[in-house]
Amino acid sequence: MAESHLLGQKGEDLAVGFLKDKGYKILFRNWTWGKHEVDIIAENSDFIVFAEVKTRSGDYYLPPSSAVNSQKQKSIIFAADGYIRKFNVNKEARFDVITVINIGESFDIDHIEGAFYPTLR
Repeated sequence: MAESHLLGQKGEDLAVGFLKDKGYKILFRNWTWGKHEVDIIAENSDFIVFAEVKTRSGDYYLPPSSAVNSQKQKSIIFAADGYIRKFNVNKEARFDVITVINIGESFDIDHIEGAFYPTLR
């Protein structure tokens, strides 16, 4: 397995633990709808959360959240719409980005709630 894939998997594992520690219930990981995927689907008392996780090593040049461009957002929104319809979800949806930065032996996690909003375009 490629080192970048292992780092990404570690980042997702850490993001799941982070969300659980904040009281979220994890519903799915790597949920797919057609060719679209959501890294983490979680919920709290107020929202169903569709989270994209971006993990980088400490020598990155751009913020990891910048990798969640409009095309990626559309893909996540499409998958979220499929999930909401399939499971008849009645909670308000929120789209978050969780960045995980590997710095030596530690990881820095940033949870950006409401990082983007679904649009009609």
